[in-house]
Amino acid sequence: MKIAILDDYQQVALTFADWDSLGAEVRVFTRPFTGPDEVVAGLAGFDVVVAMRERTRFPAEVLDRLPDLKLLVSTGLRNAAIDLAAAERNGAAVSGTGYDGRSTVELTWALILAAARNLPAEFRSTREGGWQVGVGTTLQGKTLGVLGLGDVGSAVARIGQAFGMKILAWSRSLTPERATAHGATAVTREELLERADVLSIHVVLSRQTRGLIGAGELARMKPSALLVNTSRGPIVDEAALLDALRRKVIAAAALDVFDLEPLPADHPLRGLDNAILTPHIGYVAKELYTTFYRDAVEDIAAFQAGEPIRLMG
Repeated sequence: MKIAILDDYQQVALTFADWDSLGAEVRVFTRPFTGPDEVVAGLAGFDVVVAMRERTRFPAEVLDRLPDLKLLVSTGLRNAAIDLAAAERNGAAVSGTGYDGRSTVELTWALILAAARNLPAEFRSTREGGWQVGVGTTLQGKTLGVLGLGDVGSAVARIGQAFGMKILAWSRSLTPERATAHGATAVTREELLERADVLSIHVVLSRQTRGLIGAGELARMKPSALLVNTSRGPIVDEAALLDALRRKVIAAAALDVFDLEPLPADHPLRGLDNAILTPHIGYVAKELYTTFYRDAVEDIAAFQAGEPIRLMG
């Protein structure tokens, strides 16, 4: 059996699980593929592919050209980058792994605090021999707007309460009762945008949410507002966000996710002082990587034994 582990940017996948127990040939790919043809060429002949979340796409045009693929393991139990129908049509099983969103919750708050206290500029000044360069703001008494009150969004809301913030929430399916259960007040999307001092995004990327925050939505926000996105880049219209940041329509954006990842070295977001950027590390934590890769090995072992587990679709 030949196993490919994809997108191991930090070159750590082999340290988090006992891959030798599978008695297979394992190859680690540390760089992202540039397109479908490169995916097909790179994975030709592999029986099993372990994909990290949604870093590599597996549409029908790719899966139809990988006849040797028998098992595709995705970290997490949901991966919008995999065409499950095409996988089934080609005789490839798709398994998932366990997942815990707490690391994303923690990173969300790291970004909020970094923006509120101007930490990137203060870090840089101190390292370069300088001292204070700005004046931050406190969170107590401010309004946190949570766009999506699922597992991650509701946890973010609870922490906001600990900071003494007022919590507002909106999603298409949110009820007042559910919002109240999580210490939030359900409002319209327009009211959420207009009242939030911090707007934190926690909805799944879909046809309905792609471009959910565009120029019109950004224009409704306070000039002092902070936008935080640890969900998926395309939920926010990137061109509109760039324009809003350049014109100071909003004060700042703290982003862990982008339309194109890895973010190109010359991307204009990198040059904006009011953009705080991290390289999609919301789920990059030792504990979650242990879950991902340990479960991936279990999935493959079960498949070898003819008893596949954690099947998706």
